[in-house]
Amino acid sequence: MEFLLPQAAASAGQARKLTSAFLGRERHRARRVDAEHIDDAKLIVSELVTNATQHGGSACRLCLQIFDASVVVEVYDNNSARPRPRPLSAERESGRGLAMVRLLAQRFDVSPVTGGGKRVRAVLSY
Repeated sequence: MEFLLPQAAASAGQARKLTSAFLGRERHRARRVDAEHIDDAKLIVSELVTNATQHGGSACRLCLQIFDASVVVEVYDNNSARPRPRPLSAERESGRGLAMVRLLAQRFDVSPVTGGGKRVRAVLSY
């Protein structure tokens, strides 16, 4: 499933709702994506979409897929710069998103896209 999201603060919330609806569909229930893993996928989506809309300089594209026992989240934006994870700090209110994604995801990678921009992918096993 693929969604185009505007460069707006509300896009992260919209992405969470779309993810919940996609993973909660009856046909996906047969693959038993439980509530805990849906919540983890929503957090990953929220963080990646937030980064794309804040730092990508454009709208972003969210792609969700289910393969075997994995949820694949891909977020595309027009900024070719790789995201730079910050060290975790209790004092900062922001900058922890990528660290959380890396803790939840079994795989995490960033790839350039032909024509400019990048794809950030996280794979969550359930």
